[in-house]
Amino acid sequence: MHFHLLKILTRRYSRNLFPNKLSHYLHRANLIDSIRLKLRTNTPNSLTPLVNDTHLLDSFVVTQALRSAPSADSALLLNKVLESNPGFVHTQNTVHALATVLAKSGRAGELNYLIEAVHAGRFRNVRLSFMNIMSWQAAVGDLEAVLRTWEEYRSVEKRVCAESYNVVMRVYAELGKDCEAVQVFYRMVAEGALPNCRTYTVMIKHMVKCGKLEAAMEVFKVLPFMRVKRSLRQYQVLVEACVGEKQFEGVKALLEEMRVDGMLPGRAMHLSLKRMQEAGFIEESDEFLREMLPNEGIKSIGYCDDCGDDDDDDDDEERDEEEDADDDDDRAGKGKEGIGVQLKPWLDPRSLTNALQSWSPNEVSTLEEANFVWTTRLVCKILRNFKSAETAWKFFCWVACQPGFTHDIYTVQRMMTLLARHGYAALVDKLLSKVRMEQMRLPFSTIRLIIDFYGLSKNADAALKVFDNGRNLCGPISDFNLMLLYSSLLRTLTKCGRDSDVMDVLEEMILSGICPDIQTFSGLMHHFAQNGDIKTVQKLFAMVRQSGVQPDAYIFKVLIQAYCKCERAALAYRAFEDLRNLNLLPNPATKELLVKSLWKEGKRREAAAVEESCEETNDVLPLTLRGHIWMVSSTDLSKVFSIYSSSFISADE
Repeated sequence: MHFHLLKILTRRYSRNLFPNKLSHYLHRANLIDSIRLKLRTNTPNSLTPLVNDTHLLDSFVVTQALRSAPSADSALLLNKVLESNPGFVHTQNTVHALATVLAKSGRAGELNYLIEAVHAGRFRNVRLSFMNIMSWQAAVGDLEAVLRTWEEYRSVEKRVCAESYNVVMRVYAELGKDCEAVQVFYRMVAEGALPNCRTYTVMIKHMVKCGKLEAAMEVFKVLPFMRVKRSLRQYQVLVEACVGEKQFEGVKALLEEMRVDGMLPGRAMHLSLKRMQEAGFIEESDEFLREMLPNEGIKSIGYCDDCGDDDDDDDDEERDEEEDADDDDDRAGKGKEGIGVQLKPWLDPRSLTNALQSWSPNEVSTLEEANFVWTTRLVCKILRNFKSAETAWKFFCWVACQPGFTHDIYTVQRMMTLLARHGYAALVDKLLSKVRMEQMRLPFSTIRLIIDFYGLSKNADAALKVFDNGRNLCGPISDFNLMLLYSSLLRTLTKCGRDSDVMDVLEEMILSGICPDIQTFSGLMHHFAQNGDIKTVQKLFAMVRQSGVQPDAYIFKVLIQAYCKCERAALAYRAFEDLRNLNLLPNPATKELLVKSLWKEGKRREAAAVEESCEETNDVLPLTLRGHIWMVSSTDLSKVFSIYSSSFISADE
């Protein structure tokens, strides 16, 4: 209790020394840089004066200093010096930082000792989750330890998170246990854990590593069908592989897809393109870079005091942190100092943004005096971390006036999606007008994301306006991408309760020659079934049949549940028969609901027939899926599994 109280008082004392949060952040950054520099000079005694002042050396500074350590030995040295100070107390974050450094350095012995010390209570309130431990063990490459921890996790939790499957799958893949990695993916889907973006990153890296570039590209192309966001890491892996194979047309196609997805290339991408130049494709790679990194951009954005009504809808945006994985590492080199070490200044966009949340005049003045070098990547990261759209807009307008910086399509699209998420339609329109005026091409993914976010802020009219007037800013849109855009609009309209508009837009979509996919039909049927509108559900299912789209187990589940909810068990049983004629089976919950409804309406023979049919087994992957409304179809997941598994079967035979 004494140490806990001391820590609180120390934190308050430290904050009171600075006029604002940004000044505190800058002081911390300087202190972190000082420690980073000392850790690279091999003079242990020089660390002591820095860590003795516990009033200024808080857990945040220690955490970042440990994370920035150039090696496990230097991190352990810093830890030893810190623990010699009686006023220092480890926190959750500092222990996690030390464990991460040890894991990435392959120091299994020290890592296990640290984990055991935490379990023994040596670090008081520090706790380790199963996922923490699994991630560290995976980084070390200790497969047996990972599997042991995973089984313990599974024995405690009824359903484990998707990320735990990803960790096990990645370790198997890295150790060359190809079939085991494939089986983890199968198990993940069969047990009801929906694969995420990182799952497919593991899969793509695995196949590329084993020389299966064509198969990896096939999986990559399926991801948009499943509404899975393709990450910068995936693009980097594939571009690097294509460059290595001298498949430069493949690189060009990937870069074009990156532009459609609104991805900002990272350092690794530039290095791959440099290799293209070295191979003699100088003009082509220069052209790619000019297309991906346009010089022209919006030069000024007028500040608007009236930003509209605030909106506090739930924030359920999924962020892919892989995009930032390789952008904030230390860069060391020779300098003019006597010690011969010069480092890139430490900067943490998330912490910097947190220090700017109030956007007070004092903070703005301090920010101007700090003389940051504003880049597209840094501005995008800061915009991503603002909690308030209004404050983000103030920063966006402020940074537009800073010397040497010009907003480009990447910063503009980041700002627009944030505004749409919080319902600031007028400001989104303002930026769309600027984009149109500057004749910039907006990524297709941005228009789609804006429409999706208007579903969160319940602004159907704004979504319809963007769909009608904004999509021409993307340039030519393929039929598939137009289908995705219609699907996003339909989903937003259902969230806003605009059922009549839903059917009008669906009719417009089909008349224009764009056929909805099975996920869109499933989502619409689910929406109207929830509202008890069984006639519209039947109409939609008839449209599925007429369009030639192959129904899957999930759409039959929606149909059967809708009939049962309306006490139409006979119709539900007819749908079940259609399901079985397609060699599909319902999931257990749907089967139990159908049997219960049939019994309730006196149809015992039919109930028995359902029970008997569902006793059969089938090893085809889609039959065990629970589906995911609006997003993933069993067919697409089955296709991905087939590509992944067949990539390694022939190698083992």
